[in-house]
Amino acid sequence: MKITLKMEGLEKVLKQLNQLSGPQLREAAAKAITDTAFQVRRTMQAEMASVFQDPTPYILKSVYVKQADASSLSATIEPTYFGGKGIDPQQILRAQEAGGTRRDKRSEVILRRAGILPAGYQTALPRVPFPGSDDGRGNMRGPFLVQLISYFQAFGEQGFKANMSDKRKANLIKGTSKVSGRRYFVAYGKLRSGKTGHLAPGIWAVVGTTGADVRPVLMFVRTPSYTPRLNMARIAEKADADNFLAKRMRARIRQAAEKLGA
Repeated sequence: MKITLKMEGLEKVLKQLNQLSGPQLREAAAKAITDTAFQVRRTMQAEMASVFQDPTPYILKSVYVKQADASSLSATIEPTYFGGKGIDPQQILRAQEAGGTRRDKRSEVILRRAGILPAGYQTALPRVPFPGSDDGRGNMRGPFLVQLISYFQAFGEQGFKANMSDKRKANLIKGTSKVSGRRYFVAYGKLRSGKTGHLAPGIWAVVGTTGADVRPVLMFVRTPSYTPRLNMARIAEKADADNFLAKRMRARIRQAAEKLGA
């Protein structure tokens, strides 16, 4: 998903104006296109903030502008992945633009590979998040998610050192003076027979020592299908890109002319 801005039909104009400004005109055009790209970027971020519920700063800041230059009068605005531990924002947003299903998160791949997450299901936070588990934006906090995965020994061979030892698990179950102990378990509800058939599919926690305080932690839900919510053509229209580019082109040419003393 991206928007590309190009300066087209300038060759005849450039041939006429190159006598006055030479490469300065192409530089002015590149700056005007880049100005417009950042205007579209602001509009795109505002649209994402409007159509998504509590989007993370990671997603909003991922919208990157590949700036134009004098040799290539074109700029591109698109969510961009710069590496690290985050998920490629293109993967997150693709379903929001075209509709359909989203790709599995890395944690979902790990849980499914460990035989915990059933095929055809993805994960979601419960309506009332487990204390300390969510980031306030509908996502599970990274450290808490690592704790869950390590508790169930779900990290593969390369990450086996991250899996929780019996001693750490015992300490977690015991708790501290400030944090109640908890024991995690997996329930499959009506998907499988067993003692947890009355619970919704997901990971649950038994809090405290009585066994009576049982709370949902991470639910297993059927892979959802998203309706399109992010329209790139609508974003470009809202940004009024054509008129904005024309204004910035005039301003940049004027600046270039002033530098030349024209």
